[in-house]
Amino acid sequence: MEVESYKEINERILASLGRPSLLYRFVILLLFIGTLVGVTCWALQIARGLGIAGYVHPVYWIIYLTNFIFWIGIGHSGTLISAILYLFRAKWRTGISRSAEAMTIFCVFIAALFPVIHLGRSLIVYWLIPYPNQRTLWPNFQSPLMFDVFAVSTYFTVSLLFWYIGLVPDLAVIRDRSQGFRRKIYGLFSLGWTGNHRQWHHYGTAYLILAGLATPLVLSVHSVVSWDFALIVIPGYHDTVFAPYFVDGAIHSGLAMVLILLIPLRRIYKFEKFITLSDLESIGKAMIVTGLFIGYCYGMELFMAWYSGNRFEKDMVLFRLMGQYSPSYYLALICNIAAPMFLFSKRIRTNTKGLFTVAVFVIFGMWLERYFIVLGPMAQDFIPYNWGTYFPGIVESLITFGSVCFFFFLFSLFAKFLPSVSIAESKEDLKPLLRKARTGD
Repeated sequence: MEVESYKEINERILASLGRPSLLYRFVILLLFIGTLVGVTCWALQIARGLGIAGYVHPVYWIIYLTNFIFWIGIGHSGTLISAILYLFRAKWRTGISRSAEAMTIFCVFIAALFPVIHLGRSLIVYWLIPYPNQRTLWPNFQSPLMFDVFAVSTYFTVSLLFWYIGLVPDLAVIRDRSQGFRRKIYGLFSLGWTGNHRQWHHYGTAYLILAGLATPLVLSVHSVVSWDFALIVIPGYHDTVFAPYFVDGAIHSGLAMVLILLIPLRRIYKFEKFITLSDLESIGKAMIVTGLFIGYCYGMELFMAWYSGNRFEKDMVLFRLMGQYSPSYYLALICNIAAPMFLFSKRIRTNTKGLFTVAVFVIFGMWLERYFIVLGPMAQDFIPYNWGTYFPGIVESLITFGSVCFFFFLFSLFAKFLPSVSIAESKEDLKPLLRKARTGD
């Protein structure tokens, strides 16, 4: 890090919280309009029924389930990246952790909306809550869908605490530099932080405990999401590889989304000294590993379908390779496996445009992967009489577009009102450099 003092760290990071530019306001307006388009389509779906969402027997809630898995996967990876790097004391964590944690909060929130959207009658979602009622309804706690509710809500709570506790020292810095109502708001959320030894001791203990909780929780939660499929005795779903497959896919897509967020953030707010090319290169190296493991999982699916001798599994693989939905499968192979292999080249790994391009390919490929995983077995079941076709319609496509706009809208607001790079950790990284400068080592 080339920053020379704590004061410079404060000034450079807090400069991102200044008065918004006209370009920023225009982008926020566009994202808000895109979000409104999605909300409008959701309202139309509630008014007209799920028929306008392209539901045709036997294919149901394809896009909504795909979006749920996609967003929950990205969300799970953010805290995992930050927590694991913290536990291993990786120095390149400092520039990326805060944005990765914020990404988690927003993605999990958006993912939680899609089961509600799929309900059709979204206003009665409270019927799913287990409490004594006159409707004599009670959730089935043996259902993997109920596992999802508890697992995802627990993970969201831990991730929110992990993100917020990391913010507390930075909120105190903003509080001390603010006036009027702004000072009161930041003062409220900084919890009376003064930075004494006792507070730092409790802060470090709490942060370490939450990092330790978040790491295994991510692995278990996304494994639970995979059980939504693996516990169903349908070819293409009933597969033991799904748990590691889903976890690695979540990390793969999460690393790509971190790059998509950090590269523009780094340029817009001039964070080159905090989010270095070396940090971005490290993310690229991690994507090579996750991309290779994704390729292994794809290969295992093909191998086990052949090795098992199960005719239905073989036919499902053949449908995936040569059926009507095969273009999405081959495109996912290119985006998820072939594209990250370009990162073996140091020239691409150390080029922000190259990294950003690969990340966009991976994000698109991971969405396609969830699409053909959900669609194939549902469209072609055991009995040919039940087979059907599906193609995304305008309503579900616009709701998906609205969710993307909503995510970037939330992240843009976060980057403007909260420090997107940790001030406290940046100062902590500067300590050894200042100590060397004083001693002349």
